[in-house]
Amino acid sequence: MTTAFITHTDCLKHVTPDGHPEQVARLQAVLKRFEAPEFDALDRHEAPLAEKSHILRVHPEAYYDKVEAAEPATGWTQLDADTHMSNGSFRAGLLAAGANIEAVDLVASGQADNAFCAIRPPGHHAETSTSMGFCLFGSVVVGAKHALEEYGYDRVAIVDFDVHHGNGTQDLVWNDDRIFFASTHQMPLYPGSGAAHETGASGNVMNIPLQANADGAALQAAFNNSILPALDHFKPDMIFISAGFDAHYADPLANLNFTEDDFVWATHALAKAAKRLCGGRLVSTLEGGYDLEALAASTAAHVKILMEYSA
Repeated sequence: MTTAFITHTDCLKHVTPDGHPEQVARLQAVLKRFEAPEFDALDRHEAPLAEKSHILRVHPEAYYDKVEAAEPATGWTQLDADTHMSNGSFRAGLLAAGANIEAVDLVASGQADNAFCAIRPPGHHAETSTSMGFCLFGSVVVGAKHALEEYGYDRVAIVDFDVHHGNGTQDLVWNDDRIFFASTHQMPLYPGSGAAHETGASGNVMNIPLQANADGAALQAAFNNSILPALDHFKPDMIFISAGFDAHYADPLANLNFTEDDFVWATHALAKAAKRLCGGRLVSTLEGGYDLEALAASTAAHVKILMEYSA
């Protein structure tokens, strides 16, 4: 079958102030890279808008309404020190969540083997009732809940290799033993959460903090010694990836020393786990990555591996 590639140009209408790292140019750089002939085999889809009911599986209605009301007619609204909205941001947030809905539908129905959502804003810092870290809605968790509620799955897993801890994802799944969440991330670093002792209400959370300047060997050790055995034990019906590429050595916001080859290794490991555990069902979503060239190259390398597993 195929790898589904899901995006929407209206994600470019979420505009942040000049100098903000989560800028329109990020997604532009990624989409430009996927114009290359080597990606012609991708099954391309336009992301739909998530319905309010999808978001309310994850966030309370008061929060949804607050974010919707915060969108300005012109200029910017600042939701926290790092998170801004422009006219078009709320729609982009719904599209980012909707891309995950579409990805789950395509993979769960067998129309695609796996999927990648090329979207912004990112989502893994959005807590239950708090927008932060450039994020409005917990898009990957929206997809995970959709998989559980609509397809009768018993368990799903989310693996996050963004350089920043996915505090939002952790908050959203903390009390849901149907969702296993594993994260590798630099620590200490924003947002300050993600210590190894944070394990979820039922042991369904696994945090593996990495020291500054750690390289791909540390990532491989985290996967081989902890994350992959935990996935084998949990036996998910679908695997989600929060694919942040800001652990790249060139990224300006952190201090890990990963290369494109390290992201390739991690993608292989997770795709193999999906083949072994859940018929290859895997959905990946773009999170961070703030050096434009490194972001585009790493995303391309990641998706090439997904395509190998759908050939």
